[in-house]
Amino acid sequence: MEESMEEEEAFTYEAMMDDQNHNNWEAAVDGFRPPPAPPLSVSVGAREPPGGQLLAVPALSVDRKGPKEGPPPPPPPPLPPLPETNGVIMMLKSCDAAAAAVKAAPAPAPSSAININTSTSKFLMNVITIEDYKSTYWPKLDGAIDQLLTQSPGDYIPISYEQIYSCVYKCVCQQHSEQMYSDLIKKITNHLERVSKELQASPPDLYIERFNIALGQYMGALQSIVPLFIYMNKFYIETKLNRDLKDDLIKLFTEHVAEKHIYSLMPLLLEAQSTPFQVTPSTMANIVKGLYTLRPEWVQMAPSLFSKFIPNILPPAMESELSEYAAQDQKLQRELIQNGFTRGDQSRKRAGDELAYNSSSACAGSRGYR
Repeated sequence: MEESMEEEEAFTYEAMMDDQNHNNWEAAVDGFRPPPAPPLSVSVGAREPPGGQLLAVPALSVDRKGPKEGPPPPPPPPLPPLPETNGVIMMLKSCDAAAAAVKAAPAPAPSSAININTSTSKFLMNVITIEDYKSTYWPKLDGAIDQLLTQSPGDYIPISYEQIYSCVYKCVCQQHSEQMYSDLIKKITNHLERVSKELQASPPDLYIERFNIALGQYMGALQSIVPLFIYMNKFYIETKLNRDLKDDLIKLFTEHVAEKHIYSLMPLLLEAQSTPFQVTPSTMANIVKGLYTLRPEWVQMAPSLFSKFIPNILPPAMESELSEYAAQDQKLQRELIQNGFTRGDQSRKRAGDELAYNSSSACAGSRGYR
């Protein structure tokens, strides 16, 4: 009799707890259900008032994959549920209800999802389109290149090298290297064509000096332009074109300036060489060394001229040619005297000769005395 009463009390307590769990589960489902969505369909069947048929349904009868076929599993043995276990069951029911609500909610339109993903990706990756490159990034590079190509040696240019370097880096990362290289070559080619036209209009007495200015200005600009485009050179020109940016830019000056003026420049250089100090030695050295850098085979046009500024151009001297070299030195000394250059104080030179002669005689006498 006592055992039956205990079983009846346990069953009554379990029914009350199931009723309370069912009410909590219903409240959780109502909290997760969106207002416009239709009522949730639960696998336990139609909703009934508490205390009805749901008392006989197990506590975990909700299944995410749908009801299983066959008779329902037997109820678990009547054990008094702990507060922690009851809480876990309520949390699982709430999660299942939330998942069912998400499945029942209408899916967004595909077009809107694509637009959101595209805009988010562009915002996160800072995509530079070809329009952005042409309207924002290349104008900055174009202005900086203009200033570098037209500056005089030693001048200060008010540009931000860090900003230009950053522009080049971003354009390379966004796959605009080919377009940027093409724009750079076109920009410098147009500049060199203007320089060539200005040299053609120069008078002969200013031709050598102006060519020297153009050459020095361009070579000085390359010392700044090449480092600014180092990322493009490293990841595009060297990798895909198997070339070097500095060599390409030097080749542009050779093709558009030096080759067009070498046959007019070389006779003037030879004439200036025969007339001492008609052109300053520094100007002659800069031009000759620059021409040798641009194209070494131009040495064959005037070997004697290049040999005065570049070592090891001519073959080693032979003993039979020493008299010829001495005659050339004497001719140069006569030309210097004719142009007003004196040989200095000859009395001091003679005094030195006499001193050297007397010392050598003394040394010879002392050897003879011994």
